[in-house]
Amino acid sequence: MMKRQNNTSFGVIGLGRFGSALVKTLSNAGKEVIAVDKDEHKVKAIRRYTDYAFVVENLDRETLEETGIQNCETVTICIGETMDVSILTTMLVIKMGIPHVISKATSQEHGEVLKQLGATVVYPESDMAHYMGKRLISKNLIDFISLDGDVEVRRIQVDGALQGHTIQDLDVRRVYGINIIAVERDHQTNVEFSPQYQFQSGDIVTVIGKADKIDRFDLGIRPQED
Repeated sequence: MMKRQNNTSFGVIGLGRFGSALVKTLSNAGKEVIAVDKDEHKVKAIRRYTDYAFVVENLDRETLEETGIQNCETVTICIGETMDVSILTTMLVIKMGIPHVISKATSQEHGEVLKQLGATVVYPESDMAHYMGKRLISKNLIDFISLDGDVEVRRIQVDGALQGHTIQDLDVRRVYGINIIAVERDHQTNVEFSPQYQFQSGDIVTVIGKADKIDRFDLGIRPQED
């Protein structure tokens, strides 16, 4: 086993679809990654992206330390489907003193246990379903980020009621309780825009605020259906 000796930024344990995609993304960004899985075929496939991919049958401390994963700044545990293994591995990695541990959860109950252990929790399936649901509900939605406290940042395509109006006309802070933080036109993003900026079809507006208030804004600017 070729152990990574120097400090490595990222470790990934579990090479399912989520874990493999994470390794590829980090590798393509020029980051060094230690990748671990018990499935030899998955490990062989990921070696296109990292030299430090290891078949590990037993996720115990001694075996993990042989990979050098204790040198990582961040380790993501992507084995949420097997809850007991996920919890035990998370506990072990935290005890190894790795500064930032992220664990994939498949349910709120699973996530609560991982949080209590001290991990940052992600819900990939839930997040994707949430994203798809929003895209299906809002034809204008392009992308969004969920923040704490039910706050979201959303990029919304300008259509219908926004066309021809200025930012000052809309007065979204007073009317909807949200803020416009950027406007985009012709692939150019502007964060220092005038209140007299007039929206055109094809513009993209980025807003921040409580999710329910952005929903109300989105509903209010949709074109009327026949």
